[in-house]
Amino acid sequence: MENKENKIRFGLIGKDIDYSFSRAYFTQKFKDLELPNYSYENFDFQDINELSEVLKKNTNINGFNITIPYKEEVFPFLALIDEKAKAIGAVNTIKFTKDGLKGYNTDYYGFQKSIEPFIQPHHKKALILGTGGASKAIAFVFKALGIEYTFVSRRKKEGQFTYEELNQQLMEDYTVLVNCTPVGTFPAIHEKPALPYEFITTKHLLFDLIYNPEKTAFLVAGEAQGAQIKNGDKMLELQAEKAWEIWNS
Repeated sequence: MENKENKIRFGLIGKDIDYSFSRAYFTQKFKDLELPNYSYENFDFQDINELSEVLKKNTNINGFNITIPYKEEVFPFLALIDEKAKAIGAVNTIKFTKDGLKGYNTDYYGFQKSIEPFIQPHHKKALILGTGGASKAIAFVFKALGIEYTFVSRRKKEGQFTYEELNQQLMEDYTVLVNCTPVGTFPAIHEKPALPYEFITTKHLLFDLIYNPEKTAFLVAGEAQGAQIKNGDKMLELQAEKAWEIWNS
């Protein structure tokens, strides 16, 4: 068994995260950079309070990434929060500092850099599917880009749409669709958000934060209607690189 004592450790906090992009990405990165004493592991928690025990027992962890469903639940553990993460209301990167844990958000950076090349002048309104931590970073970016957005959720909330409310008129108005839900992730690759896909046109841009599978049922359905499509792989790489930059600053 690997001896973790002499390692400089990083890890991903999440729930049911066997699939972890981050672990594969950083393990390869450490190999490429010839950092044999660096390691990256998954911290698969059923409850965010399990973090207390991990922090108590380990002194050689230098940083975390955070994924579903803990991007908001992790706030009580943070001594410091970066301004952008505070404005977004979600954290996906944690740095260990002399003053305690500091939370950052690199999702917004990854998303903005990966969607910007696809944005066209007619892309004025966006639907954000899902209301979890990742969706907050997406909203932050649309605000910065001057794109009007509305959240879509299964339950009715003020200022949001439910999936049942999406009709032809709304689909024509909102030409950017971003899936922030885990619907369609491997192994449930045939599932997709409950949209009226028949109203999607060549004017639409569909972006899925999911990267596994490479082309989700959501993207396949959009592509069949002539829409532009983009998955989450580039976003993940960019946010991972930004996290690495934060850990080393």
